[in-house]
Amino acid sequence: MKTVVITGSTRGIGFGLADSFLAEGCAVVVSGRTEAAVSEAVSRLAARHDAQRISGQPCDVSDYAQVQALWDAAVTRFGRVDIWINNAGIAQPVSDFEELSPERMRAIVETNVLGAMHGARVALRGMRAQGFGSLYSMEGLGSSGGRQVRGLSVYGTTKAALRYLNDALMMETKGTPIIVGALQPGMTITDMLTKEYEGQPEAWARVKPILNILSDRVETVTPWLVRRVLSNTRGGVRFAWASRGKITWRFMTAPFIERKVVE
Repeated sequence: MKTVVITGSTRGIGFGLADSFLAEGCAVVVSGRTEAAVSEAVSRLAARHDAQRISGQPCDVSDYAQVQALWDAAVTRFGRVDIWINNAGIAQPVSDFEELSPERMRAIVETNVLGAMHGARVALRGMRAQGFGSLYSMEGLGSSGGRQVRGLSVYGTTKAALRYLNDALMMETKGTPIIVGALQPGMTITDMLTKEYEGQPEAWARVKPILNILSDRVETVTPWLVRRVLSNTRGGVRFAWASRGKITWRFMTAPFIERKVVE
């Protein structure tokens, strides 16, 4: 039985990953910023899976000590960590750069970049000590390069930074027992995405048709990602749900096939 730690897994894609790993027979440690959110997520998962394979630990990934405590709690409960997934992230409200407050900028960078660094350092050090393990980080808009979306400047910048970090860690761990990879879920409908457009009905009306073409639901994407992580045996890989071919096909067939992912 593999043990999986997922940061930011009390909702959205992280929760979907936890649910999917449990469905595959893994033990999962759920984490989020608050005890209340963690307890609720654990209860929801325990209603569907064996509660003995589920644990929870509050963790603010911007605080290194809390990330280390997350690793320690997982090892104490299950004896080891086979897979660590850096999933915790903060989005930004759709707005031009100068309209975003310095406080929100700091929060996004501290969670999306520094939090991923904290998770990677804790996981890599722990995995070197135990002699094995896999580290995956969740990439997103900005990770693939060459594409900018107005209103998401800071969020996209953090994901571009994460791409570089992932590439660097893939290089540093090459030839070792540790696997480093990246996950690209594509445009997935979560509350983190929809909240970007709160109070902006005109912007939502513009983006909604594109979401219905390109996006997918969490329960569609996460089982696919989990199966690939569990079967993977090599480092330096990126598992991308929304391939270029899939995106092209959806645009080509959009006039003939109506998709209703968001209402």
